[in-house]
Amino acid sequence: MTQTAIPCVLMRGGTSKGPYIKLSDLPEDRETLAAVLLALMGSPDDRQIDGLGGAAWLTTKAALVGPSDRDDADVDYLFGQVLIVRGHVDFAPNCGNMTSGVGPFAIETGMVDATGDETTVRIHNVNTGALIEAIVQTPGGEVQYDGDAAIDGVPGTAAPVMLYFSGVVGSKTGKLLPTGKPADTFSGLEVSCVDTAVPMVIARASDMGKTGYESKAELDADTDFLARLEAIRIEASHAMGLGDPTGSVVPKFCIVSEPKSGGTINARYFVPQECHATFPLTGGMCLSAASVIDGTVVHSVADIPGGNELTLAIEHPVGILETAIEYSGTRTAPTIDRVGFVRTARKLMEGTAFIPARVWDGKR
Repeated sequence: MTQTAIPCVLMRGGTSKGPYIKLSDLPEDRETLAAVLLALMGSPDDRQIDGLGGAAWLTTKAALVGPSDRDDADVDYLFGQVLIVRGHVDFAPNCGNMTSGVGPFAIETGMVDATGDETTVRIHNVNTGALIEAIVQTPGGEVQYDGDAAIDGVPGTAAPVMLYFSGVVGSKTGKLLPTGKPADTFSGLEVSCVDTAVPMVIARASDMGKTGYESKAELDADTDFLARLEAIRIEASHAMGLGDPTGSVVPKFCIVSEPKSGGTINARYFVPQECHATFPLTGGMCLSAASVIDGTVVHSVADIPGGNELTLAIEHPVGILETAIEYSGTRTAPTIDRVGFVRTARKLMEGTAFIPARVWDGKR
């Protein structure tokens, strides 16, 4: 045998896409698992010609799912961001969009039984420790993919998948404000460092010499801007207790400006050496948390509504991401209770993928 067979389902989850695989069909140790995912997706190669990857950040992701031993979860979900031109898989962050497909995958593979017209799947994200409730449409006991829900960044409509995230504060640092302050100055620039779902550095676009309305292509082409961003990110990472972030995708970086299309705030998210094509759910969670903390840079460019339950409409390169956040306490020291999104997902293909047996022979 020269190749190892791996059953998988190719799905679009939100604005991302990748294979969904049972954890039981993969090696347990992370080093071998990373090698398997690299071979599966075709990395490192800028075209990913020898694998399933789509040679774009949003299409070189993997969702690994299995039954959970936890009392508060039905399934465990491990996310892997497979880098394109580097032989590395980042297991540090979660991908909120790929989470959209976890519930449907769990139901269709028999990990969770459908319970009526809607089925709630309780998901434990292994990467961050977050708990997520996914409400999946299951009329007649089967996952429904067709529907009327539309999300920016995806053509057409599909059945809604409601996601509620809890336990997302301090995903990597253990703190909502990793530096202990709502604003810091690094390399002469005022930023806010917040850790909700993912550690993120938030700066005003104008302070970075940008309007914040630039396209992904324009931002990716400005090497001086990206070099300055990285210098600030490195300094902020040390202050957040994350150490040297070189080669890691965390902390992420976000620039914000005033909305111009009826939203609450305009933003561009970096992953971190290129601009995200849309705006990820993890970034939405972090930015929404920053919006309910007094003194962050978000308040200088956005008019944040009052109340302990609010929806933040984040303008991004291809539309708007609506993020619902619920918190208790005050805006000086809020407790983030949960964050919600409406997403969609679709099963694209089901079958068997193959990797060279020299990478992994199929034995756990």
